[in-house]
Amino acid sequence: MAAPAPVGLTALGYTLVGVGLGTCSGLTPGLHANNFALLLASVVPILPGPPLALGAAMLAAGVVHTFLDVVPALALGVPDPATAAVTLPGHRLVLDGRGREALRLSALGSGLAVVVALPAAVPLTRGVELVYPVLRRHIPFVLAAVAVFLVATEPTRRRRVAAVATLAVAAGLGWLTLDLEPTGAVATGGVLAPLFAGLFGAPVLIEALSGEGVPPQADPTVTLDRRTVLGSAGAGAGAGALVGYLPGVSAAVGTVLVLPVVPGRSGARGFVVASSGANTANTVFALFALVALGTPRTGVMVAMERSGVTDPLLPLVGAACLAAAAGFALVVSVGDVYLRTVGRLDYTRVSLATGGVLVGVVSLFAGVLGLAVFALAALVGLLPPLLGVRRVHLMAVLAPAIVVP
Repeated sequence: MAAPAPVGLTALGYTLVGVGLGTCSGLTPGLHANNFALLLASVVPILPGPPLALGAAMLAAGVVHTFLDVVPALALGVPDPATAAVTLPGHRLVLDGRGREALRLSALGSGLAVVVALPAAVPLTRGVELVYPVLRRHIPFVLAAVAVFLVATEPTRRRRVAAVATLAVAAGLGWLTLDLEPTGAVATGGVLAPLFAGLFGAPVLIEALSGEGVPPQADPTVTLDRRTVLGSAGAGAGAGALVGYLPGVSAAVGTVLVLPVVPGRSGARGFVVASSGANTANTVFALFALVALGTPRTGVMVAMERSGVTDPLLPLVGAACLAAAAGFALVVSVGDVYLRTVGRLDYTRVSLATGGVLVGVVSLFAGVLGLAVFALAALVGLLPPLLGVRRVHLMAVLAPAIVVP
């Protein structure tokens, strides 16, 4: 009988498997990292291998997903140019023929944020441990302050009023739906899959039906200066810390909070760098928060906690670093092909097919009830472009689960 492989080699093998899984999930439109991670957690008990190796696979899949989910986000759901002022910053770059640059900006943001987050995570986690009991008691006030800041950063009085209305409607949607029990074949993650697919996926595709698809893309040269790229990535790492330690704060919310400290006028490019950095750094900080505070802040961390995988920390950090390097390379190599392929297809059919994928994902995770939630969330998700405000206000949908005991 052959001797079993050393745990380190087994963990490495599982990490590479996680990279493959994260690549598949990241490139699948509508498949949120949290739902994918919880799906992994549901099958972990039947998989062979030591817990540490399984944890490395889940963590690697989550990290790679945060690198690659920008690819379908940029290539699919490109709106009509007339609506670009109130759509996603990455889509504005695609409309300008700078989608290949946007992919590289995203890869730089995610990669540099990991470099910043790893040395900062230990001292920051120790500091959060000291204040966390007080912070936890005052979370509703913290989130209220965040909401006030988001509203205040809208440029006009009319848009600030519209932002308040959007926050209220999104919170009401959360109050109506968050306690519902899903009925899908893979009933995991509650109704988050239909909520997020409806709020952030379906409206973008609806807008895209009147668009002309992905226009020809220019060269991939990054036109943002080095200082602004570094500052935006650092801001993204800071946003990732907020997301990793504070419940109810998403990567987009955290990016809006910290982007004012970025040097220069970075615009959509700076937002892409910072939001991608926040998305990936969040996974690093959330890992340390899970180990130190016992509080899982992402679907990946929930999956790892359920599987009893939180230690030893060093091999898991190594798995995250390997996955980050793979994710960086994959964004550049796969992203260009993805954009070019979608650009050659009939965009109406692409949008409808992507909508079908969203419906399929929702049905899988939440059944008929989820489809009803998805439809209602899609209507609410149409409010920001109609009112001319940022979509980030829709994250208020999570407020009832956090503020109400």
